[in-house]
Amino acid sequence: MAPLRILIAGAFLVAFHANAQVTPRPSEALRPLDHLPALSGDYFQFESRSVGRPFHIYVRLPEGYDEGSSERYPIVYLLDGDSLFPILAANHLFLTYDDGLPETIVVGIAYGSFDPETNMRGFDFSAPAPDAGPGQGGAPAFHEFLKSELLPEVESRYRADSSRRVLFGQSRGGYMVLYSAFTDPDLIWGRIASNPAFEPGRDRFFAPPASATRDDLGLVVTSGSRDLPELREAALAWFQEWQGRDDAPWALNAVTIEGGTHSADSPNSYRLAMLWLFDGSRQ
Repeated sequence: MAPLRILIAGAFLVAFHANAQVTPRPSEALRPLDHLPALSGDYFQFESRSVGRPFHIYVRLPEGYDEGSSERYPIVYLLDGDSLFPILAANHLFLTYDDGLPETIVVGIAYGSFDPETNMRGFDFSAPAPDAGPGQGGAPAFHEFLKSELLPEVESRYRADSSRRVLFGQSRGGYMVLYSAFTDPDLIWGRIASNPAFEPGRDRFFAPPASATRDDLGLVVTSGSRDLPELREAALAWFQEWQGRDDAPWALNAVTIEGGTHSADSPNSYRLAMLWLFDGSRQ
């Protein structure tokens, strides 16, 4: 029996030693994004007073970002950062290589889960309206969170050029982009609404927007030709309405992405819109 006890004890010590090697102490905790250079940057959790819930904030810093430099960068805020930050923040690096886009700080605003109990995008990205459902109507509070809490916090931490902010949203996030464009145009220099929803309160987006003091604002609205039929129909109606309007506080670029589907073409929307926003001839 003694040899068996010795073997068991030895196996236990080997297992304990292996576990001790792979379990880091708190001060040595791994940050996986540190090993993905296209997403290299920062992360912090932010407790919002306006919304009353926490958000996970992911930050991709430009290639060559130097803490000792004074250079400031355009900054892109991505709604639905849970899914869009890993896609668009990483892809931005290739857009600088291939398309000559300037390097930017890219910020993903994430809920930390797709569970509806945690991910409140349906509430946060919809405004009060007569046709709003019981789980909708949080857009004013979410926009206040952006304006008064998150943007000042992020732009105090990193060298952002606040005069060149971009806000990107997909689907219901696109609704939030439109809500911001119509209610507070001066806040964001460039906005991108990819296959946006228009409900609830569709009429809001056909009414005159709030006025602006800036004359360099841009809004890009993209619609895939294979988007969900009800969203495609609404987008085409909106495109037609705004083609002849002269009361917009922003330059408008309404784009149909041929063959584009609802979700998978977010990178195409981002690329087309960013190239247009940063085209010097637009100014």
